[in-house]
Amino acid sequence: MMTRFLKSITDWFHESLGLSPAIQEKLFWSLGAWLLFIVIRFIISGAVHRRVGDVTKQYTLTKTIHYILGFAFVLVVLFVWFGNVTGLVAYLGILSAGLAIALQDPVTNLAGWVFLAIRKPFTVGDRVQIGEHRGDVIDMRLFQFSLMEVGNWVDAEQSTGRIIHIPNGWVFKNSTANYTGGFNFIWNEIPITLTFESNWEKAKEILNVIIEKHTALKDKEAMAQVRQAARKYMISFTFLTPIVWTTVADHGVTLTLRYICEPRKRRSTEMKIWEDILRSFALHSDIDFAYPTTRFYNNSREGKVDARADSEN
Repeated sequence: MMTRFLKSITDWFHESLGLSPAIQEKLFWSLGAWLLFIVIRFIISGAVHRRVGDVTKQYTLTKTIHYILGFAFVLVVLFVWFGNVTGLVAYLGILSAGLAIALQDPVTNLAGWVFLAIRKPFTVGDRVQIGEHRGDVIDMRLFQFSLMEVGNWVDAEQSTGRIIHIPNGWVFKNSTANYTGGFNFIWNEIPITLTFESNWEKAKEILNVIIEKHTALKDKEAMAQVRQAARKYMISFTFLTPIVWTTVADHGVTLTLRYICEPRKRRSTEMKIWEDILRSFALHSDIDFAYPTTRFYNNSREGKVDARADSEN
């Protein structure tokens, strides 16, 4: 009874749609493989989310499983339709040659994905800049990766709220900067200009105390990260301690604070440093901030005695 029913369905498809019994069988097995792929992916994804508590590990495992199952599904379908290995290899060769010509950009993006998966210039969670775009990597797929944008119209590389999708092929065409890969710190500088009349030496001592308080490299764990990065990359810093540099600007003495901070805390540390500076300088009457002004200077009255011009008789 069942055999007669299936034969009637097969005959109907053959007469109505022109599908031969052989084609119908291949379609049936392809559909079965697809349904099996969906069920297995659902079961494994559920097990990962139940047993793995860390969100980053969940994402990595789920992505890896999806890619493996996807490639397995493609191979099964190709085997169903082309049978023996010789026909499959020949088909793949012709297909790859045609795709390389007709779909140059997608193939480049796929090659970029392979490069990202093997070389790992960055991974999900890293803060990177590629071309003009900066942000935190939140997703990586076969043809593109996604960034949670930072910077742009927002100061100090804070998040803009936009998600930018970038083709994987960009890794071959643009330089990539990784803020958090290996050495998980960046240098930050804050220039402060004082008037020439200010006691800049006292101000420099105050600033040294402040940046010592706020530098990220205060504990052994941070220093261990630096040494670990030096083993992986050719990173060699002679000095990692904060420092205050002294230079002279057009309208005063510039003291530049240079210190190490975590990439995502640059704005918050800079705010805390400025607040400490404002409170500390307010206690000293001989320290003033400089800003562009117009001053009339009489050298014969104000300059050094030996540098004054001769007074007129």
